[in-house]
Amino acid sequence: MANTMRRHFPVAPWPRTLKIISATGTALLVVVGIAAYRAIPLASGFTHSFGLAIALIFPAILVGSLMFMVRGYSVDGSSLVVERLFFSTRIPLGGVRRVFADPAVCKGSIRLIGNAGLFSFTGLYQSKALGRYRLFATDFSHSVVMVLLRGVVVITPYSPAAFIEHVRHVFPSVQVGSEEQYDDAMIKTGHSLRGRGSGTRTGSPRRPCFRTCPWSTQG
Repeated sequence: MANTMRRHFPVAPWPRTLKIISATGTALLVVVGIAAYRAIPLASGFTHSFGLAIALIFPAILVGSLMFMVRGYSVDGSSLVVERLFFSTRIPLGGVRRVFADPAVCKGSIRLIGNAGLFSFTGLYQSKALGRYRLFATDFSHSVVMVLLRGVVVITPYSPAAFIEHVRHVFPSVQVGSEEQYDDAMIKTGHSLRGRGSGTRTGSPRRPCFRTCPWSTQG
Protein backbone atom coordinates (compact mmCIF):
# COMPACT_ATOMS: atom_id res chain seq x y z
CA MET A 1 0.00 0.00 0.00
CA ALA A 2 2.80 2.43 0.91
CA ASN A 3 4.56 1.96 -2.41
CA THR A 4 1.42 2.27 -4.55
CA MET A 5 0.32 5.46 -2.78
CA ARG A 6 3.72 7.14 -2.59
CA ARG A 7 3.76 10.50 -4.34
CA HIS A 8 6.36 13.24 -4.66
CA PHE A 9 5.55 16.92 -4.13
CA PRO A 10 8.03 19.64 -5.12
CA VAL A 11 8.80 22.29 -2.55
CA ALA A 12 7.51 25.83 -3.09
CA PRO A 13 9.93 28.08 -5.04
CA TRP A 14 12.22 30.29 -3.04
CA PRO A 15 10.67 33.69 -2.33
CA ARG A 16 12.76 36.86 -2.57
CA THR A 17 13.29 36.93 1.20
CA LEU A 18 14.87 33.48 1.24
CA LYS A 19 17.08 34.34 -1.74
CA ILE A 20 18.33 37.53 -0.05
CA ILE A 21 18.98 35.82 3.30
CA SER A 22 20.78 32.91 1.62
CA ALA A 23 22.96 35.13 -0.59
CA THR A 24 23.82 37.52 2.24
CA GLY A 25 24.46 34.74 4.72
CA THR A 26 26.68 32.84 2.30
CA ALA A 27 28.75 35.95 1.53
CA LEU A 28 29.18 36.79 5.23
CA LEU A 29 30.17 33.25 6.18
CA VAL A 30 32.74 33.07 3.38
CA VAL A 31 34.24 36.50 4.15
CA VAL A 32 34.36 35.97 7.91
CA GLY A 33 35.71 32.44 7.48
CA ILE A 34 38.56 33.66 5.25
CA ALA A 35 39.33 36.50 7.66
CA ALA A 36 39.38 34.13 10.62
CA TYR A 37 41.68 31.73 8.76
CA ARG A 38 44.13 34.49 7.89
CA ALA A 39 44.19 35.60 11.53
CA ILE A 40 45.40 32.20 12.76
CA PRO A 41 48.86 32.49 14.37
CA LEU A 42 51.56 30.80 12.32
CA ALA A 43 53.24 29.23 15.34
CA SER A 44 51.98 25.73 16.13
CA GLY A 45 50.42 24.96 19.47
CA PHE A 46 47.16 25.60 21.28
CA THR A 47 46.66 29.09 19.85
CA HIS A 48 47.05 27.83 16.30
CA SER A 49 44.70 24.88 16.86
CA PHE A 50 42.11 27.07 18.59
CA GLY A 51 42.21 29.62 15.77
CA LEU A 52 41.82 26.90 13.16
CA ALA A 53 38.81 25.47 15.01
CA ILE A 54 37.16 28.90 15.09
CA ALA A 55 37.83 29.46 11.39
CA LEU A 56 36.28 26.11 10.48
CA ILE A 57 32.99 26.96 12.23
CA PHE A 58 31.89 29.27 9.40
CA PRO A 59 32.27 26.84 6.47
CA ALA A 60 30.72 24.14 8.68
CA ILE A 61 27.60 26.30 9.14
CA LEU A 62 27.41 26.85 5.39
CA VAL A 63 27.84 23.18 4.50
CA GLY A 64 25.42 22.08 7.22
CA SER A 65 22.74 24.47 5.98
CA LEU A 66 23.17 23.18 2.44
CA MET A 67 22.90 19.56 3.59
CA PHE A 68 19.64 20.23 5.45
CA MET A 69 17.94 22.37 2.80
CA VAL A 70 14.46 21.23 1.74
CA ARG A 71 14.14 19.97 -1.85
CA GLY A 72 10.71 18.36 -1.74
CA TYR A 73 8.34 16.02 0.05
CA SER A 74 6.91 12.53 -0.41
CA VAL A 75 3.91 10.91 1.25
CA ASP A 76 3.15 7.21 1.38
CA GLY A 77 0.88 5.07 3.50
CA SER A 78 2.89 5.55 6.67
CA SER A 79 5.24 8.54 6.51
CA LEU A 80 6.01 12.04 5.35
CA VAL A 81 9.46 12.13 3.77
CA VAL A 82 11.25 15.48 3.70
CA GLU A 83 13.85 15.34 0.93
CA ARG A 84 17.14 17.05 1.76
CA LEU A 85 20.23 17.54 -0.41
CA PHE A 86 21.76 14.05 0.06
CA PHE A 87 19.37 12.35 2.50
CA SER A 88 15.78 12.38 3.77
CA THR A 89 14.00 12.99 7.06
CA ARG A 90 11.13 10.59 7.70
CA ILE A 91 8.19 11.56 9.93
CA PRO A 92 5.64 8.85 10.82
CA LEU A 93 2.08 9.85 9.93
CA GLY A 94 0.28 7.14 11.89
CA GLY A 95 -2.64 8.79 13.65
CA VAL A 96 -2.57 11.99 11.59
CA ARG A 97 -5.56 13.97 12.84
CA ARG A 98 -5.86 17.09 10.74
CA VAL A 99 -4.32 18.81 7.71
CA PHE A 100 -4.96 22.32 6.44
CA ALA A 101 -3.41 25.18 4.48
CA ASP A 102 -2.84 28.56 6.14
CA PRO A 103 -0.45 31.10 4.55
CA ALA A 104 -0.29 33.12 7.78
CA VAL A 105 0.03 30.26 10.27
CA CYS A 106 3.76 30.86 10.96
CA LYS A 107 3.45 34.59 11.65
CA GLY A 108 4.77 35.54 15.06
CA SER A 109 6.62 32.24 15.51
CA ILE A 110 9.75 32.05 17.63
CA ARG A 111 12.65 29.87 16.55
CA LEU A 112 13.76 27.55 19.35
CA ILE A 113 16.46 25.77 17.37
CA GLY A 114 17.18 25.46 13.67
CA ASN A 115 17.79 27.43 10.49
CA ALA A 116 16.11 30.81 10.01
CA GLY A 117 16.62 31.30 6.28
CA LEU A 118 19.97 29.99 5.03
CA PHE A 119 18.67 27.94 2.04
CA SER A 120 15.48 27.04 3.97
CA PHE A 121 13.50 27.58 7.16
CA THR A 122 13.81 24.45 9.28
CA GLY A 123 13.89 23.38 12.88
CA LEU A 124 11.79 23.62 16.01
CA TYR A 125 9.56 26.69 16.34
CA GLN A 126 6.93 28.00 18.76
CA SER A 127 3.78 30.05 18.15
CA LYS A 128 0.55 30.94 19.95
CA ALA A 129 -1.55 29.30 17.23
CA LEU A 130 0.30 25.98 16.94
CA GLY A 131 2.35 25.70 20.09
CA ARG A 132 5.65 23.90 19.45
CA TYR A 133 6.03 22.58 15.91
CA ARG A 134 8.60 21.36 13.39
CA LEU A 135 9.14 23.42 10.27
CA PHE A 136 10.45 22.34 6.84
CA ALA A 137 9.77 25.35 4.62
CA THR A 138 10.78 27.73 1.85
CA ASP A 139 7.80 29.99 1.05
CA PHE A 140 5.40 30.53 3.97
CA SER A 141 2.56 31.51 1.62
CA HIS A 142 2.37 27.78 0.73
CA SER A 143 2.19 26.58 4.35
CA VAL A 144 0.42 23.31 5.13
CA VAL A 145 -0.10 22.23 8.74
CA MET A 146 -0.22 18.56 9.71
CA VAL A 147 -1.51 17.78 13.21
CA LEU A 148 -0.20 14.40 14.34
CA LEU A 149 -0.67 12.40 17.51
CA ARG A 150 2.87 13.29 18.55
CA GLY A 151 3.19 16.89 17.43
CA VAL A 152 2.63 19.40 14.64
CA VAL A 153 4.54 19.71 11.36
CA VAL A 154 4.48 22.62 8.90
CA ILE A 155 5.69 22.21 5.31
CA THR A 156 5.46 24.29 2.12
CA PRO A 157 4.69 22.21 -0.97
CA TYR A 158 4.36 23.89 -4.36
CA SER A 159 0.67 22.95 -4.47
CA PRO A 160 -0.92 22.85 -0.99
CA ALA A 161 -4.26 21.74 -2.48
CA ALA A 162 -2.72 18.74 -4.26
CA PHE A 163 -0.79 17.74 -1.15
CA ILE A 164 -3.86 17.94 1.09
CA GLU A 165 -5.96 15.96 -1.40
CA HIS A 166 -3.36 13.18 -1.48
CA VAL A 167 -3.17 13.03 2.31
CA ARG A 168 -6.97 12.81 2.45
CA HIS A 169 -6.85 9.95 -0.08
CA VAL A 170 -4.17 8.03 1.83
CA PHE A 171 -5.69 8.73 5.25
CA PRO A 172 -9.51 8.86 4.76
CA SER A 173 -10.17 9.61 8.45
CA VAL A 174 -8.11 12.81 8.49
CA GLN A 175 -9.99 16.07 9.02
CA VAL A 176 -9.30 18.73 6.39
CA GLY A 177 -9.22 22.32 7.61
CA SER A 178 -8.27 23.97 10.88
CA GLU A 179 -10.63 23.76 13.84
CA GLU A 180 -11.99 27.21 12.99
CA GLN A 181 -12.35 26.42 9.27
CA TYR A 182 -14.04 23.11 10.04
CA ASP A 183 -16.49 24.74 12.44
CA ASP A 184 -17.36 27.48 9.95
CA ALA A 185 -18.07 24.87 7.28
CA MET A 186 -20.35 22.96 9.64
CA ILE A 187 -22.26 26.17 10.47
CA LYS A 188 -22.79 26.97 6.80
CA THR A 189 -24.37 23.55 6.30
CA GLY A 190 -26.66 23.96 9.33
CA HIS A 191 -24.48 22.20 11.91
CA SER A 192 -22.12 23.37 14.62
CA LEU A 193 -19.43 21.69 16.62
CA ARG A 194 -20.64 23.67 19.64
CA GLY A 195 -24.36 23.41 18.97
CA ARG A 196 -24.91 20.62 16.46
CA GLY A 197 -28.10 21.08 14.47
CA SER A 198 -28.73 24.64 15.70
CA GLY A 199 -27.24 26.36 12.68
CA THR A 200 -25.70 29.04 14.91
CA ARG A 201 -22.39 29.34 16.70
CA THR A 202 -22.79 28.91 20.45
CA GLY A 203 -19.40 30.27 21.41
CA SER A 204 -16.76 32.74 20.35
CA PRO A 205 -14.52 31.87 17.38
CA ARG A 206 -11.35 29.99 18.22
CA ARG A 207 -7.97 30.07 16.63
CA PRO A 208 -6.55 26.58 16.14
CA CYS A 209 -4.36 25.70 19.10
CA PHE A 210 -2.47 22.45 19.49
CA ARG A 211 -0.19 23.26 22.42
CA THR A 212 -1.38 20.20 24.30
CA CYS A 213 0.10 17.83 21.72
CA PRO A 214 3.12 15.96 23.12
CA TRP A 215 6.26 16.38 21.05
CA SER A 216 8.43 13.71 19.53
CA THR A 217 12.03 14.33 18.49
CA GLN A 218 11.97 11.50 15.99
CA GLY A 219 12.93 12.42 12.41
